[in-house]
Amino acid sequence: MAGLTDAAWMARAIALAERGRGRTHPNPLVGAVVVSPEGVVVGQGAHLVAGGPHAEVIALDGAGERARGATLYCTLEPCSHTGRTGPCVERIAAAGVRRVVTAIQDPNPLVDGRGHAWLRERGLEVAVGAGRDDAERQNAPFLTWMRHHRPWTVLKTVTSSDGFVGRVGERTQLSGAVADRWMHRQRAWIDAIAVGADTVMVDDPELTARGPLRTRPLTRVVFDWRGRTSSGARVWSTGSAGAVIMVVLDSTVQAAPARFDAIAAQGVRVDVYATRDLAVVARRLAEAGVQSLVLEGGPSLQKAWLDAGLVDHLQWLITPGDLGHGVPMVPAVRARCEVVPPERRQRFDTDWLVEECLQG
Repeated sequence: MAGLTDAAWMARAIALAERGRGRTHPNPLVGAVVVSPEGVVVGQGAHLVAGGPHAEVIALDGAGERARGATLYCTLEPCSHTGRTGPCVERIAAAGVRRVVTAIQDPNPLVDGRGHAWLRERGLEVAVGAGRDDAERQNAPFLTWMRHHRPWTVLKTVTSSDGFVGRVGERTQLSGAVADRWMHRQRAWIDAIAVGADTVMVDDPELTARGPLRTRPLTRVVFDWRGRTSSGARVWSTGSAGAVIMVVLDSTVQAAPARFDAIAAQGVRVDVYATRDLAVVARRLAEAGVQSLVLEGGPSLQKAWLDAGLVDHLQWLITPGDLGHGVPMVPAVRARCEVVPPERRQRFDTDWLVEECLQG
């Protein structure tokens, strides 16, 4: 192991950080590895839950006296402020670490370079950038939330092989069991999922995470600008699984206020907007703590977010068999994903997943 590069050690730290996925919100995923001058791992750890010890502290506790003269690899800049835990930089310096390697600077205004500067001022060597791309991808929700004040947004579409999301006005099951399990695993860690009124009216979904363990509530957002969904839709009664938000125009509510009072009485948060400005919606969701959002349907809602420049990542799940006719997928999504080479596609039994990053 003595000959491993900074990038290789950082890859180990990034893998460790994954242990906290779905449990650290609103904090980022962070992993840390302490390597002795001889190239031996003497401590490692990951931030596992918000309010719990940070990855650096866990790794240094494991290293003990062996941290003196060692290199600390951390996927994110160590904090220099007191939050629910103390400043990690003080713990690093006190442990006698000689060198600190981080993948990326923390854009949190409370940190944002201050951690690196604090360490350098006290004579520690600091290097930034090893494993940067992988660390950026891993923490895309947190970084987008901090840098752009909106959720990191995934457009996910499931279609037949000829590009239809379903038959018109009819619930259409397309994906297989393996792909369904993958989708629910994503729901297990994502902050929120969003659908349009047509999806609710046709499919009447609950929009809950089933199967994989979810340790915190899941926010569901229904875009129903014109108030077309039924007050008896199943999603309105699933508040025990997390917040349910209805996005509607003020003019729609003013036309029939009693109807929306009845929906709100079920525990639904009715968010009223003067216009259909999705940037305003995204900002309000971010203010409510939503760092990651999956647009699960339908095409009209997905196209609107795409046109507004608010989509960061595409997921196209292609299922076997043609429908011949029906509701078409967003053409721009197909055009962007069709050029993804076969080696970057993932197979789920008979279904295929194509993913493409649009921003970042």
